[in-house]
Amino acid sequence: MWLVFIGRTEELQFLEDRYIAKGGQLVVLYGRRRVGKTETLRQFCNGKPHVFYACTESPDEQQLTAFSERMLQKELPAAQYIKRFSGWEQALGSISELPGEERKLLVIDEFPYMVKGNNAIPSILQNLWDEKLKNENVMLILCGSAMSFIEKEVLAEKNPLYGRATGILKINEMGFYDAIQFVPNYSPLDKIATYAVLGGIPHYLKQFDDSLSLGENIRRNILSRGSILYSEVEFLMRQELRETATYNAIIEAVAMGNTRLNDIHQKTQIEKTKLSAYLGNLIDLGILSREFPVADGIKAQANIQRGLYQVTDNFFRFWYAFVFPNLSELESGDAEGIWHYVVKPELDRYASYVFEDVCRQYLRRQNRKNALPFHFTNIGRWWNKTDELDIMATHREKVNFLLGECKYKNSAVGLSDLTKLQEEFTPKAKNSRVYYWLFSKSGFTAEVMRIAAVQKEVHLVAAEQLIE
Repeated sequence: MWLVFIGRTEELQFLEDRYIAKGGQLVVLYGRRRVGKTETLRQFCNGKPHVFYACTESPDEQQLTAFSERMLQKELPAAQYIKRFSGWEQALGSISELPGEERKLLVIDEFPYMVKGNNAIPSILQNLWDEKLKNENVMLILCGSAMSFIEKEVLAEKNPLYGRATGILKINEMGFYDAIQFVPNYSPLDKIATYAVLGGIPHYLKQFDDSLSLGENIRRNILSRGSILYSEVEFLMRQELRETATYNAIIEAVAMGNTRLNDIHQKTQIEKTKLSAYLGNLIDLGILSREFPVADGIKAQANIQRGLYQVTDNFFRFWYAFVFPNLSELESGDAEGIWHYVVKPELDRYASYVFEDVCRQYLRRQNRKNALPFHFTNIGRWWNKTDELDIMATHREKVNFLLGECKYKNSAVGLSDLTKLQEEFTPKAKNSRVYYWLFSKSGFTAEVMRIAAVQKEVHLVAAEQLIE
């Protein structure tokens, strides 16, 4: 079933738009490892004349030889006389000599490896682009997983390729609705739990077999030594970061519920100035995020003491919550015991945090369809010193508000839950309209359903409806 390409509709449309645009196109596409960049590019190239070159970590001369062989296979005129280009200017410039009337498409995957072997390549490419390629019927796509390199060495001001790109696309992990297409045979609750465990990384989702139970998939594919996902986090951490022990301590602290800067400092005992830098690196990698109450302004967000840190990557959160603390037992082969006595009893509580995110994604979909009472421009969580809301959505004028609570429990949501939601927040503007949304894993009491049938500002959404 994995031969079917899933998701990435918007990304593919972006690339198609650049493909049919006039003039030369230089597109930079990047994102963290495993997010599906290469698969997306191959899907885009399918049916188009193209050259797809995947760089390797190799010396410059070896890279040039491999690139030359790949290009010369495409019936270039130069192939009659040479077996290898003399240098990168000649090699990269040969894109314009590719045969055919259609746009000449060249994809260079893992471009940072090419530059690592020869740091003059961005300057060579800049000169080629400015003097020749930008006016020709070519599309050059530079792809990379080293996000800090792409942002600082390719896209940043004062670098040779700055301002040359005609399109820049950062590929993020899939959202809930694309991710669950990898497990179509699961029940709605198991789809939510799968997303809570794996997040939206296609490589991870492909490891699960929905003909097996969720528990069996977790035991086989995450908790068992030798499985791909068992050592995935350690592999990525070593690839992207130095001082992995320090980063492990920080991520584990946040995954275990220490979300404020001072709490993380107390848990890890890392000096606050250094801690802020470490946290910034993890945010850049998409592993952590810093969250502010929806109603906060820019001035409040500038305060380094404000905001809550969250593990954005669901799989990282799961791994640091259940695998990392139990590595000794897992190394001894007790995957069954860790599943039965550690993971299984806590899985619903763990999934409840991700359930909030799923509900927000549902509302974003409804918002794009204009299926809500008003069109919001900002959605997230809200809290102050005494109260907290799972969901608040509003617009720039902050007159209309959508407030939501997400209950991932084994009992129906009742009147007390609705009353608490209605009392949690009072808008400042007198002409404000407030709409209340309750999301529930286990349905609603008859009393709440009667109220929702009469009061149009009250909306109820069961877990099954999120999937529908």
